[in-house]
Amino acid sequence: MNAHKKPSLFENLKKDLPASIVVFLVALPLCLGIALASGAPLFSGIIAGIVGGVVVSVFSGSQLGVSGPAAGLTVIVLSSIQELGAFETFLLAVFISGLIQIVFGILKAGVIGYYFPSAVIKGMLSAIGIIIVLKQIPHAFGYDKDPEGDYAFFQADGHNTLSELLYAWDFISPGALIITAVSMFILILWERPFMKRIGLFSWIQGPLVAVASGIGLNVFFRDMGEFALNPDQVVNIPVSDSLVSFLGQFTLPDFSQLYNPDVYVIALTIAIVGSLETLLSVEATDRLDEHKRITPTNRELFAQGIGNSISGLIGGLPLTQVIVRSSANIQSGGQSKASSFIHGMLLLVSAMAIPHVLNLVPLASLAAILLVVGYKLAKPAIFKNMIARGKTQYVPFLVTVLAIVFTDLLYGIALGLMVAFFQILWNNFKTPYHFNPDEYSEDKPVHIDLSEDVSFLNKASIMNMLKLLPNNAHVIVNASKARSIHPDIIEIFDDFRENAKDRDIKFELVGLKERDDSNSEKQLSKAMPKKYELLSKRLRKKKKEAENE
Repeated sequence: MNAHKKPSLFENLKKDLPASIVVFLVALPLCLGIALASGAPLFSGIIAGIVGGVVVSVFSGSQLGVSGPAAGLTVIVLSSIQELGAFETFLLAVFISGLIQIVFGILKAGVIGYYFPSAVIKGMLSAIGIIIVLKQIPHAFGYDKDPEGDYAFFQADGHNTLSELLYAWDFISPGALIITAVSMFILILWERPFMKRIGLFSWIQGPLVAVASGIGLNVFFRDMGEFALNPDQVVNIPVSDSLVSFLGQFTLPDFSQLYNPDVYVIALTIAIVGSLETLLSVEATDRLDEHKRITPTNRELFAQGIGNSISGLIGGLPLTQVIVRSSANIQSGGQSKASSFIHGMLLLVSAMAIPHVLNLVPLASLAAILLVVGYKLAKPAIFKNMIARGKTQYVPFLVTVLAIVFTDLLYGIALGLMVAFFQILWNNFKTPYHFNPDEYSEDKPVHIDLSEDVSFLNKASIMNMLKLLPNNAHVIVNASKARSIHPDIIEIFDDFRENAKDRDIKFELVGLKERDDSNSEKQLSKAMPKKYELLSKRLRKKKKEAENE
């Protein structure tokens, strides 16, 4: 009975609470940075983060996924706000996109997530790790012109990911660099085995100590000239003087635009792109989960739909499940969705009560945390492992990595999928049908055995094999082992039988007579009744001739 007992939400609080604080610290600047890059009010990013934690985690079946505003939607959000002319009109599109996602969930569209190859998902994780490292290096040096959350290759500040690294060398801040170095030392120290054996440090996580040290150094450097941090180098959450002014930052959508067709086009775009990013994140997060739990994808789309509808109603950006936050959650020891829920509550409470304290957190400390997260996602051992698995694994893996790093998430995934798909086509073209003319002997028939499942994808390879057959040959195609044969394949053989007469080829298709009750026979007789009847007659005639002989 206990094996089937549903776990309590806060059963793993010892691990979920520290993880939630780390996720909160990582999510806070990302929420603000994505809002800034999207051309939206800064507080709209915080709202989306709160809804992603508090609301989505309640309805979601994902134990480790963390939702919030997504970097992959920044371009869509920026162009949509400009196209619609008002942020309130855009909020209406966000609200409707949530309703569309709810419909996706009801229609069980989440099954799409299961069709992404493992190599592409692993490539996505490694690419995100590389991007995190590359994007955080400038922040670690104290150069913060490009906002947190801008993960595209071509950046909002006019540079790209690589040129930003070179440009950052000319603007190194001594204070930020020291904070980064101290934070990295603490994070690496906390990973040592002897530290994990000390009971106190199982509660107090390294990232928390790193951030606390960063705040202390920030205060210490205030009156030290060039070591002092400027406003761009710390978290910058909007500060409200009262509850009224805090509540005033929430915005209602403009429902007068319900008859604006552009709203629905943008809503559908957000729903489709947001759902795809969520499903990709779900697949990746499940792979990182040490317990290998499987997230119900239809339920996840439903939860994201509820989250987006609420976010749009109160002034928030569109949200998705986000792999950066989810990875930080997993690597900080998170065990259940309690960590996501608590992180959302922390965003809400801190925005209301302690914005001044949060605005002391150096971006350099957060950069150090994300550098560790990025490295764990893109360890060299992962690349060695994928290469060791062979070309079918490492080619789509590497293509996905490079494409995401030099474009963005969705383009990279699409290119990785294309490569994986063409590999399948190529493999079907090459195998299992092969005839080597050099091995042909005139006094022996050519035997070709069909595999268990022969689909339309094998058409190209079969046609190529039949072209290579020499004139005057005796060809026997054995279909006795095939469980299913696509009608297109039978049609190819039937057409070749006619062509074989002109080439003096004796052609036999055997084995079908032994499988009169098979599914493929039934499907074939329905799909091609005339050709099937003709083929059956020919086989019966052959059988009679053999018996008479």
